[in-house]
Amino acid sequence: MTVKEIIQKLNAYHRLMRLDKPIGILLLLWPTLWGLFIAGKGEPDWIISLIFVAGTLLMRSAGCVMNDIADSQYDGLVARTQYRPLVTNEVSKKEAYILAGSLSLIAFSMVCMLNTLSIKLSLVGMLLAISYPFTKRFFPMPQAYLGVAFGWGIPMVFAAILGYVPPVAWLLLLANISWAIAYDTEYAMVDREDDLKIGIQSSAITFGRFDVLAVMCCYIVTLLLLALTGQLLGLGYAYYMGLALAASVAIHHYFLIRQREKTNCFKAFLANNWFGFSVFMGLAAQYLMSAKI
Repeated sequence: MTVKEIIQKLNAYHRLMRLDKPIGILLLLWPTLWGLFIAGKGEPDWIISLIFVAGTLLMRSAGCVMNDIADSQYDGLVARTQYRPLVTNEVSKKEAYILAGSLSLIAFSMVCMLNTLSIKLSLVGMLLAISYPFTKRFFPMPQAYLGVAFGWGIPMVFAAILGYVPPVAWLLLLANISWAIAYDTEYAMVDREDDLKIGIQSSAITFGRFDVLAVMCCYIVTLLLLALTGQLLGLGYAYYMGLALAASVAIHHYFLIRQREKTNCFKAFLANNWFGFSVFMGLAAQYLMSAKI
């Protein structure tokens, strides 16, 4: 291969792993960071934190490759995905399988530095990542399954830091599932017509004309579950200020998606980074203040 061909191939791998679209990494990272800070009481072990941050990047990349392998026969029929590397034959399926397997093995090798419970939970997480793309074939709410997959880092970090998974970890996971339904429904509203045409399931189709209402209800449920988490942990006003800021982000999303205009729905999806960031900043500020008292 020439230098030019190598660069083109690396660029195709880069796009196949969605490294050019970091929003997915951030949506996966925020709930993991919530768990890290809560389990570590504001001071999580830096090695464990590094493992989970790197693992988030690796598994999100592997998940994107697996998703494109599973959806390769459909992506060419959807306007937003018709130029993905597997559709345009810039990357072969064999190369994609090797890439997904390599990323997963690297991530698993890092998890092996943690305790036995974390390793067992990582195997469940791997199964969730592999199976998620296929839920769109038959499950009317694949966004809920995505929420479990994207939030699985939460019980894992509690297991890694505490050696067990307390009830608050599952409460956080439920909050993440509700949040994922909200933001991925916004995303699905962009592709609704194409999904109906090719027979793919999504929450935007399932909710139908109640899609906007459903999204906002999911944001409310998410915030209520996060508020309950704060109450159980005895967190103070700094944390709830973070939740208030996250609520303002959700309200902004209502004005973006209420007309169901595709560009604005996608903007709302992207803006969920600020929802997750707001919750994290509330947590970080709360633990910082508690450390100074």
